[in-house]
Amino acid sequence: MLYLAGDIGGTKTNLAVFEIEDGKLDPVAEQTFVSRKYPGLEQVSEEFLEGAEGVDPKAIQSAAFGIAGPVLGDVCRTPNLPWVVDGRQVRERLGVAKVKLLNDLEANGWGIPLLEADQLVTLNEGRSYPEGHGALISAGTGLGEAFLFNDGKNWIPVASEGGHASFAPRNDLEFELLVYLQKEFGHVSYERVVSGMGIHNLYRFLRDTGRGEEPAWLAEEIGAGDPTAAISKAAAEGRSDLCEQAMRLFVSLYGAEAGNLALKCKALGGLYVGGGIAPRIIDRMKDGTFMAAFTDKGRLSAMVKEIPVRVILNPKTALYGAGRCAAQL
Repeated sequence: MLYLAGDIGGTKTNLAVFEIEDGKLDPVAEQTFVSRKYPGLEQVSEEFLEGAEGVDPKAIQSAAFGIAGPVLGDVCRTPNLPWVVDGRQVRERLGVAKVKLLNDLEANGWGIPLLEADQLVTLNEGRSYPEGHGALISAGTGLGEAFLFNDGKNWIPVASEGGHASFAPRNDLEFELLVYLQKEFGHVSYERVVSGMGIHNLYRFLRDTGRGEEPAWLAEEIGAGDPTAAISKAAAEGRSDLCEQAMRLFVSLYGAEAGNLALKCKALGGLYVGGGIAPRIIDRMKDGTFMAAFTDKGRLSAMVKEIPVRVILNPKTALYGAGRCAAQL
């Protein structure tokens, strides 16, 4: 039996066909596509299946797709991609009877039990509570959050849109940041400060409020391509104090919101940090800034310090998680 799985983001779409071999997911075919080249999930899936050598589409028993966006009913309107993914239409077009649409963080949650020890970096060993719930936070293009509900045997991922909750400043600098961003966006969510776009927003705030100079070469690099990559690179290479300030503030805000999520879930089973940003700045994640903000929770700081915190390094966690979900439909 074969299972179709997908990890759909605003930039790229990863698709795979899995089979179960010795109780484990084994990829039969796998391919990455540029999302915006296609009008929808049906078209990119059809192209993938047509070109997947050795795969009979009629042998696919079920499919699951993790999508960067809210799934309402059986439909997802992707915020960073002009797609409307309708589960009913996907079933009809692909001829697969069982199709499940997941939020991308749900798919990541399904993938966590498949991770090996070398695919995780521990930021806080903490204390293990077998009965505890878990939590997952993931900064990338946007900010995703999910609960991992412990049913006594397994963690069941529960989607949320917590990344769009209102940003809460902790000090004078962040109050000033909030006012700065309110003038541009009105409502300021955590996604506005803890994400790829958030790094650029933090940099602009620090620059525009006179906390550092922007040299011509940096302005050119930021304007020429990906601002987030330019800022992160300049900070990593020690070429810009302004970029260094932005990245340090980003990591602190990331830790603070991760701690907020851990409190809301009472995530004594552990908090996992996913997404594409954390692995690329893993040294910064490990330098204590993230955990200092994570554990700074007043009267419950002692409890939060017991929560294990781990960064996910495997970029295919959501894809394999969607495959695991598909195999259980």
